[in-house]
Amino acid sequence: MATMNISLPDDMRSAVDAQTEARGYGTSSEYVRDLIRRDLDRQALRALLDEGRASEPGEPMTKQTFQNLRNRAARIAGNAV
Repeated sequence: MATMNISLPDDMRSAVDAQTEARGYGTSSEYVRDLIRRDLDRQALRALLDEGRASEPGEPMTKQTFQNLRNRAARIAGNAV
């Protein structure tokens, strides 16, 4: 694992330390890594949403569509057990 040093103003360092303790992280590095992971997840979600927004309209959702999704989820959950 590579090491990266960053400089933070005192108030931000205090906030990181407080969140590290309050949220049960072992170190401030764990907290910062989690923040970065969450940011990357948000970026990936935004890209998917942008892709969907730019795509052609799909078929309308019906009661049968939702039932098919429920059935599919039930089959998958049954296979996972």
